[in-house]
Amino acid sequence: MTTQVIVLNGGSSSGKTSLSRRLQEVLPTPWLALGVDDLIDAMPLSMQSSDGDGIEFGSDGSVNVGPAFRTLEAAWMAGVATMARAGAPVIIDEVFLGGVAGRDRWAAALSGLSILWVGVRCDPEVAAAREALRGDRVTGMAAYQAEIVHEGMTYDVEVDTSSTDALTCARTIAASVR
Repeated sequence: MTTQVIVLNGGSSSGKTSLSRRLQEVLPTPWLALGVDDLIDAMPLSMQSSDGDGIEFGSDGSVNVGPAFRTLEAAWMAGVATMARAGAPVIIDEVFLGGVAGRDRWAAALSGLSILWVGVRCDPEVAAAREALRGDRVTGMAAYQAEIVHEGMTYDVEVDTSSTDALTCARTIAASVR
């Protein structure tokens, strides 16, 4: 079966967005690139509060989500899956903070589709340096997430963006797309 979805899982500042763009360049057909940041950007700012219902970014780099976030996330996942089922191959840029539970939510939404699960690893110090250059993340988020997003995970392909450029990593992933 032809790969319909590529799921990139890695911590903040691990290079997933750059990798998505390079994948779009090297894959022989057009692919949509969508990420968890798109979901968060689409939510009202009031969802980014400390009331426990939306999404909260802790000062230590942790992220906590509540029931309203999960409701919108489920709808988002269903919508992305519908696009893939309608014939638009999709690259998903994701951060599995809840480990396997996050993967399971996507697997349920993408049921029946051919998925390539990709681990995007990045040394915590490298990710933290990228985070500092970006200036749009809570300090500490990259280091906090670098390893925990991979706990208990199994992948079809893994890449390490610490010292390997996005184009080389994209070619490695593309070689596994059916």
